[in-house]
Order: sequence, then structure tokens, then C-alpha cells
Amino acid sequence: MNPESKFKNIEELKDIVKQMHAAGRMVVFANGCFDLIHVGHIRYLQSARKMGDALIVGINGDAGVKALKGKGRPLQSGRDRAEMIASMECVDYVLLFDDLTVDGILNELRPDIHAKGTDYSEENVPERDTVRSYGGKVAIAGDPKDHSTRDLIQTIISKFSS
Repeated sequence: MNPESKFKNIEELKDIVKQMHAAGRMVVFANGCFDLIHVGHIRYLQSARKMGDALIVGINGDAGVKALKGKGRPLQSGRDRAEMIASMECVDYVLLFDDLTVDGILNELRPDIHAKGTDYSEENVPERDTVRSYGGKVAIAGDPKDHSTRDLIQTIISKFSS
């Protein structure tokens, strides 16, 4: 399957979610920057996918990554990051978005579960109130937060700088 066939806009995803809900299927939404893919990202997405029948992954656009992560980021374009995430078997759909939060997306799509990584708890997920307002559930997915892009960048710099 061509990874780009998983790329969807918000309107397409609204229709997909509506159809899935009508069929009694559970939709999971996960999101992140995914700037330099590491095993923590893979475990997070695989774990999130196991929570439902389909996984939609929201990927922060370039301006959002820069605002959230700072100077020098993103390392890779949004399109490239989206293609890498879409190539994962556990990912059903990918949405590249420009907002700094996913509150608006969650309100429009209304996934059954909003999965966040283990650097959060169910009580401190920023979008918790939004998800609960429409009857959704917040869940924590993945392995312990022992991996980060920032740490990987520092390791690369220390090993390869002169």
C-alpha cells in the first residue's frame, strides 16, 4: 500500500470516523511531532492501535514543530514525517495539521480514544477536557518515556562533532 493513500484531510476523516462509528467500530487518535523517529514513537503508535479498530495519527506541521520544539526544528519536513508515519502498519490514517493543539481536531473528529504517550498521565493530558466533553476517553499508550528526539539529537552531536 502506498503510504500517501493514508494521508487524509479533516473532512475525509470526519466521514471515515462517522462510518466507523455507524458500524460500531472504535477510533483512536494519537498525535505528535515525530521529528526523528525512534523506538518510543513506534511503541506508542503500536500500543495506541491496539486500543481500537483504527488509528488516526495527527502530525504537527513545520511551523507547529518550530513553535513547540524551538530553534533548529523540525529536522525533517512535515510531508516526510507524515510519509514515515503512514508507512507503519499500525497506522490507518495520517493528518498533517498546523494548530499548536489538537483540541479543534478532536472536537471535529470525536474519536473514541485520544491516546497520549507515557510522558503524560490521564489527568494531565492537555486535551483531556475536550475529549471528555464529547464522551471520549483519554488513554496512555506506549512504553516508559526512556526515549526522546532531543536525547537522540544530543547523542548524535556528541558522537559526530569535532
